[in-house]
Amino acid sequence: MLSVNLKPALRVILTSIVLSAPLMGCFQPMYGGPSGQALVEDFRAIKVEPIAERIGHYLGNELIFLLNGTGAVTQARYRLVVSVKQRVQAPLVDTVSGRATSGMLIVDADYRLFPVAGGAPVASGVAFVTSSYDRTSQRFANLRAARDAEIRSARGLADQIRTRLAADLSRRP
Repeated sequence: MLSVNLKPALRVILTSIVLSAPLMGCFQPMYGGPSGQALVEDFRAIKVEPIAERIGHYLGNELIFLLNGTGAVTQARYRLVVSVKQRVQAPLVDTVSGRATSGMLIVDADYRLFPVAGGAPVASGVAFVTSSYDRTSQRFANLRAARDAEIRSARGLADQIRTRLAADLSRRP
């Protein structure tokens, strides 16, 4: 028979319960309960305005999917206006050929959530993301790698914006 000493394990469990007891009830899941359902409905009521440039197209599609992935049609209560700025840096350069061997795409997205009826923004902020990619001597491979970096950046930005909107909308009365 195995003889296991349960006293240390039981002591750890009881200590963690006693220490966390004052915090019970303080935390509320963002998407749980009635307030979570209201947040999901608020997300579905956001109309994403068209965003300029190719990366704006990718970002707009990602935001539409993340905010209303069901495709349910609802009356818009909010307008999401996003402006995107991107730049490319070359952190590594081949000393022999003088060409960049990698690229770093840096994208900033300035977003504002307005009520459809007009007025001051309900939520606003700036999200940014960086994506790196390799460059070679093949021109079309470089174009495809840069486009893949744009798509990855759009996904990251959409996720950041959705999380920040959730935090802002969940604090609203």
